[in-house]
Amino acid sequence: MDSAKILVVDDDPDIVAVLAELLKKEGHQVTTCATGAAAISAGGDEKFDVVLADIRLPDMDGLAVLRAFQEASPETAVIVMTAFGTVETAIQAIKAGAYDYIPKPFKLDEVRIVVQRALERKRLLQENRRYRQELRGKYRLENVVGSSGPMLEIFKTVARVAPTRSTVLVQGESGTGKELIARTIHYNSDRAQGPFVAVDCGALPETLLESELFGHERGAFTGATGLKRGLFESARGGTCFLDEIGDVSPAAQSRLLRVLQEHEVKRVGGTEPIKVDVRVIAATNKHLDTLVKAHKFREDLFYRLSVVTITLPPLRERGEDIPLLAEFFLRKFAREAGKQVERIAPEAMALFTAYPWPGNVREIEHAIERAVILTQNPTLLAADLPPDLQAPPGGRPTADAQVLPLREVERRHLLFALERAQGNRKRAAEWLGVTRRTLYRMAARHGINLSDLDD
Repeated sequence: MDSAKILVVDDDPDIVAVLAELLKKEGHQVTTCATGAAAISAGGDEKFDVVLADIRLPDMDGLAVLRAFQEASPETAVIVMTAFGTVETAIQAIKAGAYDYIPKPFKLDEVRIVVQRALERKRLLQENRRYRQELRGKYRLENVVGSSGPMLEIFKTVARVAPTRSTVLVQGESGTGKELIARTIHYNSDRAQGPFVAVDCGALPETLLESELFGHERGAFTGATGLKRGLFESARGGTCFLDEIGDVSPAAQSRLLRVLQEHEVKRVGGTEPIKVDVRVIAATNKHLDTLVKAHKFREDLFYRLSVVTITLPPLRERGEDIPLLAEFFLRKFAREAGKQVERIAPEAMALFTAYPWPGNVREIEHAIERAVILTQNPTLLAADLPPDLQAPPGGRPTADAQVLPLREVERRHLLFALERAQGNRKRAAEWLGVTRRTLYRMAARHGINLSDLDD
């Protein structure tokens, strides 16, 4: 913020003249007033970035000016000045909402620094507000794409649960958009101004996960050289998203249950409970009820997490959404790349709708991003698509071709991706639009041994 609008309020003309000269040299627009009433009137006519007001004015207390600006223009930073400097007066002004307090006589450098800090704070608040508005726009419910019956029911559930404080469990295969749903719930709730903190529980070892979630005290374990606040503390006033909750150890499950029941955490190595106001949204690609029956997941924690359950269907079960998703991602990536790619050719769309999409929404997103980047055409052609979409295992099906079970289609497509990648698991996972962890799980599900493959 190079130039700001600043209001100086003081009944001493010499002080007004000195401050006005100083601030104008800094490049700011300065308005001056000698009374509180004139200052309040000026504030009604235009918005000021900063107000410098004497605490004692001829017609009213400077704190009354402060309160008037707080009500009419909360973004305006009010700095109070007084020749009757006491600690009590300073505390009273700060408690009333003043940005800062300057005792008289003041040094010009001190005034300059305080005004600069006030303007910097205002700039950061504006950027933060704009960033949050952009996030809310990105995670509007209409950006969760689909018109199939299952998705319409999910939209209804998200719309109903978002304004509440209920814990939510989001279930679905990898790539179905579980974190997108969690963020959509957060940014459409009364916690939207608070933080959204996400942690992948399956990617962290047990000891590190507990430290990340709950924090630790200095000396709690080897390497704990200082105090660390956990993610639950960082998420105060917001939402904590626990992805892959089914991979959490029994010990961590017990501590999570305490968070949900008591709304408090204890740092690793700590003894004092710390209150946390956090909404929890958990996600899993496992069947937690099955894990409960196998005594691998606490039943009481399962019920606490699944107050509301949202189950995302795999893309193969909502084929009517594939064209909508394809068009949505086409517009998104064309805009981001600054390219005039406006439509998808019918033959390319036919390939999209015929493909099984084992990597779900994430895979179709990556496929279209790649195609938009590489194409030189205003229309996305079949030739622009990834090779495995153009020639899936076995080629295009004929009218009398055998219809295979979806599990077998996924198995064959996984083998096809590994063959095309020459055993490179990282590349195969990228082509499938899944993580390597998910690739391993898919392989295990289909009895495919990856141990002898090289990265």
